[in-house]
Amino acid sequence: MSVSRKQDRQSQATPQANPRAVTDPYQVIHQGFGWKVPKHFNMAQACCTQWAAQAATAQRQAVREHVAGQGLGRSWTFGQLQQDANRLSQVLRAQGVRRGDRVAIVMPQRFETAVAYMAVLQMGAVAIPLSMLFGPEALSFRINDSQARVAVCDESTLDALLQARPDCPGLQTLIGLGEAGALADLDGHRAMAASPSTFKPVRTLAEDPAVLIYTSGTTGNPKGALIPHRALIGNLTGFVCSQNWFGFDPFDATQASQAVFWSPADWAWTGGLMDALLPSLYFGRPIVAFNGRFSPEAAFEILQSHAVTHSFLFPTALKAMMKAVPDVKPHYKLQLQAMMSAGEAVGDAVFDYCQKQLGVTVNEMFGQTEINYVVGNCTRLWPAKPGSMGKGYPGHRVAVIDDAGRVCPAGTPGEVAVHRCDVHGQPDPVFFLGYWNNEQATQAKYTGDWCRTGDMAVADEDGYLWYQGRTDDMFKAAGYRIGPGEIENCLVKHAAVANAAVVPKPDKDRGALVKAYVVMSPDWQSRRPVGAGRAAFEEQLRRELQAHVKGLLAPYEYPKEIEFIAQLPMTTTGKVQRRVLRLQEEARATAVQAQAR
Repeated sequence: MSVSRKQDRQSQATPQANPRAVTDPYQVIHQGFGWKVPKHFNMAQACCTQWAAQAATAQRQAVREHVAGQGLGRSWTFGQLQQDANRLSQVLRAQGVRRGDRVAIVMPQRFETAVAYMAVLQMGAVAIPLSMLFGPEALSFRINDSQARVAVCDESTLDALLQARPDCPGLQTLIGLGEAGALADLDGHRAMAASPSTFKPVRTLAEDPAVLIYTSGTTGNPKGALIPHRALIGNLTGFVCSQNWFGFDPFDATQASQAVFWSPADWAWTGGLMDALLPSLYFGRPIVAFNGRFSPEAAFEILQSHAVTHSFLFPTALKAMMKAVPDVKPHYKLQLQAMMSAGEAVGDAVFDYCQKQLGVTVNEMFGQTEINYVVGNCTRLWPAKPGSMGKGYPGHRVAVIDDAGRVCPAGTPGEVAVHRCDVHGQPDPVFFLGYWNNEQATQAKYTGDWCRTGDMAVADEDGYLWYQGRTDDMFKAAGYRIGPGEIENCLVKHAAVANAAVVPKPDKDRGALVKAYVVMSPDWQSRRPVGAGRAAFEEQLRRELQAHVKGLLAPYEYPKEIEFIAQLPMTTTGKVQRRVLRLQEEARATAVQAQAR
């Protein structure tokens, strides 16, 4: 597969079956699809160099800036992106960065962040995306563990890096871009201005490492997942399907592409880097960069002012938008063509909102850093079932397996797993290379050739997967196995609930009680009295929510206790940290037992 040839790009990214000519397009595409992975492949060359090298595409917009309250700010072409990447590659080389060296990139969504990724990747070095939300301790652990020699930052992350610096003896150079240049070891923009705008890229193997992304540490320190260049190819069927062909329609040759992509997902995380930034650039389409806090108002402003056609929005973001603007059409004119969501179960309430108010059927997607974009929906080819994760995307052999690695029958809960090989027995390129310096953890990820995800699901007779929760989020209450997702989805359907998290509360008689932490919607929050009437108001709402769940789910699923809180603990990728709440309940129970002695 050559990424510089249009026909090969189409075969690499788009299943080659006409769904209008078959009864079951999903099966035909899945069985007929085969990977074409070249021996040599480089993410940066596929995402930028090839576009910048052609006069017809060098002037295409690559990154466009959103300015809050204003809309479109500056924009940059693929030609400008490549020239700046070349200059930064020259700067990095002068700092001693060579093939295989790790370079930390600690910046928010902005043009320079895209430049940094292209610069590092085309050198054959390994990019380490680090969130702008990380504090000094989180930064120092990852920098030391990865043995990064150089870090690139801007003014929003400089202070945290300077605080972490004394604990990072191996970090030789801190390159500052933007306003950070004056206080960093090296002013990146000044050094780039003095460097040549040409650079000879390293000819990397598809199997070579490209990105080292650290996963959240649920039990112990975070693990670094080493991602090869070929993993971008492995992402493509999921991206194309979840975005309903992303601005080009293989079934309609007359369609003109005006695709514009935006996602609030941090470009330091898999969802922002591998599901948004890189695939958008790979297809030569512009992506909106917004360096600001997410809010429903900001989201609608971006979608409207940039005429965004394709987006990736977390369920948490969609829930907030649904509660803030329940009636969208009178207020905003949107041009959305497709939307993908992942991280948590969307649920039928949000699913319905997206269809009726945003004008798109949300394509749920499932994946993780180690094996990204493997399950999901594509409303163009197979119907999305509200609340379902979808099916395995073409090229990925996905199943629900038991503890012994056997495929579970339809209707039986098990763990979602992905096979090393596709249905034709060929290696799946989406797989990570392993955990950085942690062979034991890498081996523990597999049962035979099945790579376990740690997520529970049920497969139905049609092959759709239904998310049950993380293996460590599932619990038993009074002998019943409880998955929090269904109860949380039910609670969010009530007008009073903006978001909810369900966890077990230890109970000596039943093992555990179902407890819900609830964040009130803005409207109900404004109604809540201050002072004497507050407790009565909350108790009334508690009973109302319990009755609401009892009326829609099984009797054993309704929350016996409900606690109202201002916000749920969230990861930087928008996932609810139920573990934090579960540990809080366990600590409270231990304290009560100690008092009773």
